[in-house]
Amino acid sequence: MKSVDEVIAELRKHSSKATRDSQARFGISPTENLGLTVPAMRLVAKKIGKNHSLAIQLWKTKIHEARHIAAMIADPVMTDEKLMERWLKDFDSWDIVDGTCSTLFIKHASAYSKAIEWSKREPEFEKRAGFTMMAMLAVHDKKAADKKFSTFLTRIKSESADERNFVKKAANWALRQIGKRNERLCLSAIKTAKDIYEKGDSSSRWIANDALRELEKYLKEGKIKNVGSR
Repeated sequence: MKSVDEVIAELRKHSSKATRDSQARFGISPTENLGLTVPAMRLVAKKIGKNHSLAIQLWKTKIHEARHIAAMIADPVMTDEKLMERWLKDFDSWDIVDGTCSTLFIKHASAYSKAIEWSKREPEFEKRAGFTMMAMLAVHDKKAADKKFSTFLTRIKSESADERNFVKKAANWALRQIGKRNERLCLSAIKTAKDIYEKGDSSSRWIANDALRELEKYLKEGKIKNVGSR
């Protein structure tokens, strides 16, 4: 598959109304959505391989699955900040945010600065992208120093009052993943969660309660990972 038309034709072979309807129940818009599962999209992407120019073309189609494939086949080396910002502006669902950030954007040299920058944005999916970056970096960057994630904790606390569903869930996600890196960060994340709770608004209390429930259990049961450095 070397052309946009060939890829779209392949995607249509795997499309499913049942999948599309199921996704709609989870907040994924049925508009421009063919209805493919993630494993099916990964299979298509694997058949294509890395193809940056095709990725650019697929993104422009605005088709939901085509954009997922674009993120999967784009070349991280050829992905610059201009492209990241352009695709960021097109984000229109939480799964496109999470898929693009986790598959492509966290591999960029500016990933940490973009996480901070985007967490300050006003549009819901742009702000979610910032916290998704934080969560994914916490999971995948095993060698990063604690101080990078301490900065993220400050940002999470600052933005915790945002009541929008896709923002607060991503902020909570980032808080929990940072706390799971090692005991030092777990204790810092627990303290941050308690500080967030004291802000008193409903969003902050939800973020804090959910994070505390998981992190305190992990700490008690000795499940905390030991990655990163001071």
